[in-house]
Amino acid sequence: MVTTREALLDAAYDAAVAGQWEHARMADVAAAAGVSRQTLYYEFGSKDALAQALAVREADRWTAGADAARVGHEGTPAQAVAAAMLWTLQEAARNPLLKAVLTEDTGALLPFLTTRAEGLLGTARERTATYLCQQWPDLPPADVRLVADVVNRLTFSHLVLPGGRPEQVASDIAHLVQTLLPEEPT
Repeated sequence: MVTTREALLDAAYDAAVAGQWEHARMADVAAAAGVSRQTLYYEFGSKDALAQALAVREADRWTAGADAARVGHEGTPAQAVAAAMLWTLQEAARNPLLKAVLTEDTGALLPFLTTRAEGLLGTARERTATYLCQQWPDLPPADVRLVADVVNRLTFSHLVLPGGRPEQVASDIAHLVQTLLPEEPT
């Protein structure tokens, strides 16, 4: 059963994908979710908070997908990171919300990938670092944190401004990771 919160996030997603986010009223989002405007405000407080919650939900989906992509590619840190990067870039090319965010004339949601992305970036960075440390505990933690930061910042950059085929970008990132974390797993 879909919770009220999920129904509201789904309605917000639909408005964003339709390119209507900036002009969507909270009453419209609530009606699309089948709840009252008061329920929407009780759950999120503001349109900005709803947008932030939508960004967090989508980031959770993305990081879960990237985590799953690493499975089976655990030979080296570079291979694991490249697999996650490739999945992320391929998914980005198919994702209707990301397309809407990047092409919406007003750019109302774009800050959640750029100037207001620190929370999302921090989550992705932490998950990457945790994964690498768990898989390869002998890697220097400071190096792992650096790689996690660089890789995720590059990922965000490629999401906002794609550059090259996903396969080539993932290969380039693997080379970078191999350079920064050259140790083989123990």
